[in-house]
Amino acid sequence: RSDDPDLVLLEVGCSSGFLLEDLARDWPRGLVIGSDYIAGPLYRLAARRPTIPLLRFDLTTCPLPSASVDAVVLLNVLEHVEDHQAAVRQVARILKPGGIVVVEVPAGPQLYDVYDKFLRHYRRYRAREVRLLLEGVGLSVMSQSHLGWLPYPLFALVKHRNRRWLNAPEHIQQAIVEREIRSSGRGPFLRLATSIEESVGRWVSVPFGIRCVAVASKPVMK
Repeated sequence: RSDDPDLVLLEVGCSSGFLLEDLARDWPRGLVIGSDYIAGPLYRLAARRPTIPLLRFDLTTCPLPSASVDAVVLLNVLEHVEDHQAAVRQVARILKPGGIVVVEVPAGPQLYDVYDKFLRHYRRYRAREVRLLLEGVGLSVMSQSHLGWLPYPLFALVKHRNRRWLNAPEHIQQAIVEREIRSSGRGPFLRLATSIEESVGRWVSVPFGIRCVAVASKPVMK
């Protein structure tokens, strides 16, 4: 509940803080905490939003007390963690009984390309792997679907093309990634696709897409 003053919400990997600010606005009476492994973005965010508490830690050795958080948000985080099982164990530990975690990760191991390598992704995920990862630490998956399923065919073609550069020299890989970043953007098609997916996604769980998203809860012990 957004009006619950005892609610504690943690975003792991808050980076520049754009989502964290939305969470703080939507849960004005709760305690919204941001965290990241990299210090630079946290310092910049602290200067801009000094009222939001920020922590720096490695999720695999999370210092927060057990059963201390009502909700954890992990968007584009687990693919950067080599020992992702240790990371989700910590998430399950710090969640209160009945607490939830929202996870979003890149989908499709077969699409791992030079862009993923440059961004230091250890992996891309199948939906089943995400479910098993969460259930393996005692969490119960409530819902699961994919994002970016409308532009997926074109996305997959580009990713398969870029796989040929995985063993290229580093300077060539960097040039390719920088070119991809310059050429990518949020054009009319992507805006339309996002709007359609937001509407349809409320009713349908799609089995493929650019990203996999899952919501899981920590069981309440009886």
